[in-house]
Formats: sequence, structure tokens, C-alpha cells
Amino acid sequence: MKKIELKLGERSYNIHVESDLLKKIPEILTEQNHGQKWLIISQYNLMELFGFDLMMNLKEANFECDYITLPVGEAAKSMNEFSRIISQMIEMSCDRSTTILALGGGVVGDVAGFVASSFMRGIEYYQIPSTLLAMVDSSIGGKTGINIAEGKNLVGSIYQPQGVLVDPTILDSLPREEVISGLGEVIKYGAIRDVDFLNNISTWLDDIDSFPFEKAVERACEIKAEIVSLDEREDGLRRLLNFGHTVGHALEAHFGYGRLRHGEAVSLGMKCAGWISKEMGFLSETENKTLNQTIDKLTLPSVSKMDPNTILSYVKKDKKVRNGILHFVVLDALGKGNTTELISDKMIKDSLKVIQ
Repeated sequence: MKKIELKLGERSYNIHVESDLLKKIPEILTEQNHGQKWLIISQYNLMELFGFDLMMNLKEANFECDYITLPVGEAAKSMNEFSRIISQMIEMSCDRSTTILALGGGVVGDVAGFVASSFMRGIEYYQIPSTLLAMVDSSIGGKTGINIAEGKNLVGSIYQPQGVLVDPTILDSLPREEVISGLGEVIKYGAIRDVDFLNNISTWLDDIDSFPFEKAVERACEIKAEIVSLDEREDGLRRLLNFGHTVGHALEAHFGYGRLRHGEAVSLGMKCAGWISKEMGFLSETENKTLNQTIDKLTLPSVSKMDPNTILSYVKKDKKVRNGILHFVVLDALGKGNTTELISDKMIKDSLKVIQ
């Protein structure tokens, strides 16, 4: 088993990565079982695939366990669903000792984490990611949240889990399109922090059927853990993790949450950010071409019908805007991310041409 420590002093925790890890969760968590209620928050389809087996294994190991399900898709990240779960937990006699197990993708992890941070002013939780995107990104680092009409993740908190339990074999049960979508986040890590990893990803993508997902997940988790350990609150270095996300989130908001997969939106956003990096003189033409060639090995949807002014309006509501200034993530070179405050509205709108 690969253990990656995310170092945050007393709030440090491990990211466990191993094939067939789901079967070992009762053993991993046994020392944390003190007779409290363990609550799985998931989606019903995931409960049928993995959750009911996990719950049975936990009960056989003397864990008191129950579950709550969320609807599928970004619609679950709403104030109504958040409130419903809190009310249901009270009805189930959950208390401050209850521990949440967030079994699902980014949507489940974001909502369950926000519930954990809010219920009775904070209870413990673990992330058990079920998508590639969640395994390498959203389950790590404590970002939680829900969406409102004005934008994605504008309500939430940074609240660290007690641990992250990653089983790459779960990916075998996912639709191929979902897995490929998540590879956008994997590419991001190579682009901002490790050019050798980026080159490896590009080579691996030439034969997607033999893609070494466990190896890729481990390296991506190492990079994420390193960055969050150095900058938990996103005051500087952690902003690099938003490479591709500023335009990506705007695209999601513009086309409607759920109509464009998050990984697809990030991949399209990285193409825009790469073009901006080149136009601003940070990234060479050759490096930008390499980045695009890697991203283009993924099958991305067409986004030809969009209004640049609408996209820009969503960008201006982005969480990276502070004191009216957008901190936009660019690349100084492949494997070396940075941020700039010098980006113009025109440049953002012009960058959209590369994905139309």
C-alpha cells in the first residue's frame, strides 16, 4: 500500500492508494472505531456497486453503520440537498461523535465534506473517492462546497478529512468517457509541477487500454499533497492547482452544470490558459504545442456556441478574484506554474478561440 502523508501539523493525514483497498477499509479504520455511528454519504448507484458491500463489511467488523444518498450530478451540490442531509442526520440521531464516509466522486465529496464541517460545528470524515478526478484532486486538501446560481463552489469551507482512501480498481466500473474526463486533472499536475510526469502521461495516452492508472494516481496525489502541505489556505502556491479552472468553471456555469464534465471543462480551460501563457511571453510556442497535443489525446466535446462576454462575466465571479483582481494561473514553462494579475478581459475572450 502506498501511503502519502499530507503534512499539516496536528491535522496531518494519510492518502492511502492501493488496488482493492475497499475491502481493507474496516481494517484501516478499526483503531478509529470507538462505538460511534459511521455514516456513508453516497449515491444509490454507488451504494449498489460498492457501498452496500462496504457497509456489510463494516458491520461485520463491529462498526455501527448507516447511509444517506444524494441525487446524481451537480444538482446535488445545492443548499436544498445540504439542508436535507443535515435534517436527515438529526432524525438518525447522529451526534458530534458521528464519522462520515464520503463515498463518491467530486460532487459527493464536496457535499459530504461541507456537511461534516457544518454539522454540530464540525465532525470527522473520510474521503473514499470513486472517480479519477476525485482520486487525484477533489478528495485531497479539504475543499468542500456547494453551488449557487451565481457560480460554482461559492459556498463552502476548507475542512480537512481524517484520511483519503483510494482504490484505483474502482475505475474499472466507470464509463470510459468518465475516466478519460478525469485525465484532464492528471495532465494538470504534470503541466504545473512535473514535466517528466507530463511527458509520461502523453506517452501513456497513446495506449489508453494500458494506461497505468495506479502509478498516475500515486504521482498526482504526491504533487497535490506537497502543494497543500505548503499552502493549505490557497494564499500562494495552492493557486497553481487552479490551472485551467478559471475558464473551465466559467464554461461549466455557461453551459449548465452537468452538461459539460468537470474534467472536460478543465482540459478546455488549460488550452486557453496555455494560449494566454504563450501570448504573454511566458510559454514558448513549442511548449504550448506539446501541452495541446497531450490534451488533444483526450476526446473533448465541442463548445462552439458560447458568448465570450458571458464567459467573462463568470470569470469575474471566480474565487481567484481578490480585491477585484483576478489571479490567473499561467505556465512559465512546462512543469512550472505561476500566477499573474496582468491578464486583460480581451485576452480571456480571445483565448476562447482556441477551443471553438
